[in-house]
Amino acid sequence: MTERVTLAPLEQMAPLVEAAGLPPAAASRTVYRVLAHNPTVLNVVATQIQTLIRKNSLPHRLRELVIMRIGWVTGSVYEWTSHWRICMELGIPPEDVLAVRDWQSSQRLSAADRAVLQAADETLAGKTISDATWAAITRHVTVPGQQVELVIDIANWIFASIFLRNLKIPLEDGVVAWPPDGAHPANAED
Repeated sequence: MTERVTLAPLEQMAPLVEAAGLPPAAASRTVYRVLAHNPTVLNVVATQIQTLIRKNSLPHRLRELVIMRIGWVTGSVYEWTSHWRICMELGIPPEDVLAVRDWQSSQRLSAADRAVLQAADETLAGKTISDATWAAITRHVTVPGQQVELVIDIANWIFASIFLRNLKIPLEDGVVAWPPDGAHPANAED
C-alpha cells in the first residue's frame, strides 16, 4: 500500500511530537508523520488519542476489544496491527483478541465483552446503540463517565479507521500486518 500523503521527514518530527505532548518514540510512527503536515490537527488528534488511551477510566480490555472489532470490520490494517501490540502489552490473551473477528460464535468472551462489541457493531452499521444493548452495557459498565467514554471510544476509533484507510497510512517498516496469523477480512486495504 502506498500512502496518499507523503510522510513528513523524520528530522522535522521531534519538535512536533513534543509540542503535541506525545512521547519521543511517536516521531517515527507513520500516522503522526502524516498528521505532521497539519500541526494543529496533529495536536488535536494526539490529545484525543492520548486522553482515551492513557487517561481513560473504561477498563482497558473493553476499550481494546472494541478497537480491534472496529479494525477488523472496517478492514483497517493499521488499526488492527497497532492495537494488536497494545493488547499484547496489556496482557489480553491473543485468543480473546482473535475472538472479536467472530465474537457472536466465541465462547471466550465475557458478557461485558459481548455487550461492548454489540454496541460497536450497531454503531458500525450506522445505527444508534439499541436499548437492549445499552441495558447490557450498563450491567457491566456502571459508572456514567465510563459509559460516555465507551461511546466516545467507539466513535473515535471509527474515525481513526476512516482516516487511516482513506489516507492509506502504511505500517512502520518491519511491522507485520494482521498479526498473529495474517488472516484479514475481505474488505482489508491492499
